[in-house]
Amino acid sequence: MSNAPLLEPKNRETKKGWGLEKIVDVEEAKGQLLFALPMILTNMSYYAITLVSVMFAGHLGDTELAGATLGNSWGTVTGLALMTGLSGSLETLCGQGYGAKVYRMLGIYLQSSVIISVFFSILISILWIFSEEILILLHQKPEVAHMAALYLKFLIPGLFAYGILQCILRFLQTQTVIMPLVVCSLVPLLAHVLITYLLVHVFELGFVGTGISGSVSLWISCLMLAGYVKYAKDFNHTWEGLSMEAFEHVLPSMKLAVPSAIMVCFEYWAFEILVLLAGLMPNSELSTSLIAMCVNTEAITYMITYGFSAAVSTRVSNEIGAGNIQKAKNAVSVTLKLSVFLAATVILLLAFFHDLWASLFSSSQDIITAFAYMTPFLAISILFDSAQGVLSGVSRGCGWQHLAAWTNLVAFYLIGMPLALLFGFKLEFYGKGLWMGLICGLVCQATILLIITLRIKWTKTSLTMQDEEHEHHEHPVSSV
Repeated sequence: MSNAPLLEPKNRETKKGWGLEKIVDVEEAKGQLLFALPMILTNMSYYAITLVSVMFAGHLGDTELAGATLGNSWGTVTGLALMTGLSGSLETLCGQGYGAKVYRMLGIYLQSSVIISVFFSILISILWIFSEEILILLHQKPEVAHMAALYLKFLIPGLFAYGILQCILRFLQTQTVIMPLVVCSLVPLLAHVLITYLLVHVFELGFVGTGISGSVSLWISCLMLAGYVKYAKDFNHTWEGLSMEAFEHVLPSMKLAVPSAIMVCFEYWAFEILVLLAGLMPNSELSTSLIAMCVNTEAITYMITYGFSAAVSTRVSNEIGAGNIQKAKNAVSVTLKLSVFLAATVILLLAFFHDLWASLFSSSQDIITAFAYMTPFLAISILFDSAQGVLSGVSRGCGWQHLAAWTNLVAFYLIGMPLALLFGFKLEFYGKGLWMGLICGLVCQATILLIITLRIKWTKTSLTMQDEEHEHHEHPVSSV
């Protein structure tokens, strides 16, 4: 392979235990940044594809905008987030397999993960077909629910593409092949603008065209990534073609994929529940707009954290696979420092430019003023969200998805949501109260994940060890 594991630190003595270095490891930090920035750009590009569809829908009318927004939100919570979570098993399996030099198994893991994603895509598609009835049961306006369901109906093919491309993305990420990910996300995004315009205005498909274009663009990205893996010489050892052996690894992979999906979904759902709760408050229009702005701000900030989460997941899984536990721990230390530094930068920008930022969402002076009062609470949540994002990446790299899933359940639904209800409704802090409850959940989440990271023994997953032993006995792999 021409791609070496993510940044092999040079000429540095490795300290035992968790003693944090007084000065950040410059070589490690440089490698993390070079890895994280392309991953941030890739994630933003995929986020923007559905956002562009919503923007085009917004120019067709208010009902179309509301329908596309609701459909996009519902689709993300029930489908896209699930697909992202399911692919998280590959961060453990492919990452540790690559570090252990069990190269052939990476292609097998990829295929088993694709099978899992396709299976769950079928289930989610059935849910999306009945979205109109479900959304009406959730007290959404019938005309808006109808438009949302129409949008999702034509986005169903894109759900399958998104699930597959997330698997391929993890396959490449764990081998530190990242620049092709940028190309295969940016090109479809640029094409998406043209495709959406043609379908909506030239071919006069209107609102239906916004959903179709999303599916087309996601399949373009998926096929680009699949073609790259098939034809690039870099993957001669990690991709040996389709194999029936993949079916043998479906159930073992599910043991990591399902907790990983639950881990991601629990957090996504918590933020969406806050928006729904805001709609039950006395001044529901102001509260909903305010919480939605905070959720969107948090989501955009988390995209930066996601890059570092992917970097530390890859770094940790590669080093654990190679048996270098101390290097893996050093990577976590450096990434946490970088994430906190970047979170502090975002907080400073919010402190000075919160009015300007709020004006991008709304021209209402009441909402802008209310957002200014929310800024200190938003700053606290961003800080802890950045820390937990990195620690969640460590969990995926180590194969602790089940522990992270339980952590998110406790943090958000046994602590965060009850406190949000108490502060928001009982104590009548309203929007601030809801966000205070969320902060409590994030603090609990970050604290528990930190304790897990510090206290639990770092080892390879049993599946990786079994495959490594099998590979050495049955299919010796020479140094690549």
